[in-house]
Amino acid sequence: MNSQVKNMNRKLENIKFVITDVDGVLTDGQLHYDANGEAIKSFHVRDGLGVKMLMESGIPVAVLSGRDSAILRKRIADLGIKLAFLGKLEKESACYELMKEVGVTPEETAYIGDDSVDLPAFNVCGVAFAVADAPDYVKDCADYVLDLRGGKGAFREMSDMILKAQGKTDVYSSAKGFLKIVTNMAQ
Repeated sequence: MNSQVKNMNRKLENIKFVITDVDGVLTDGQLHYDANGEAIKSFHVRDGLGVKMLMESGIPVAVLSGRDSAILRKRIADLGIKLAFLGKLEKESACYELMKEVGVTPEETAYIGDDSVDLPAFNVCGVAFAVADAPDYVKDCADYVLDLRGGKGAFREMSDMILKAQGKTDVYSSAKGFLKIVTNMAQ
């Protein structure tokens, strides 16, 4: 294992909190409108399961989005996410507020984003993940660039990495481990 991978695993071992952007991370970034406004958003089921696995493993997840919609609020509720700042473009202070609410340090916080609006959050969180289809200038600021694109399982890729670094792979790699946490889970 090379030193860069070892260093990343060391950082991920200490993660106690994850903050995620939405459009371009949990979705593919497309906005679908009809005459009444935003009509649909598509979320990947594996990302939802990754959120639930983290939370059931004792790692809270918060949503921090520059946009707000009824669709997004419904998805957050379905996943049981209790912490969310919606319609918040200034993400640096929002990250600090969320960390304070959870009682964690920046080094114990991971953030996943896809665009310039996420760079202030990258700057204040201990580990910054960029989705595979983020612009190069965003990837250059991330600690880790994921293999998967936004809305295509990138959040799940990140959650599996965190759980693996913390020795919690049973939750996603074995029937017995998954069955331990499956109660009250929705994807």
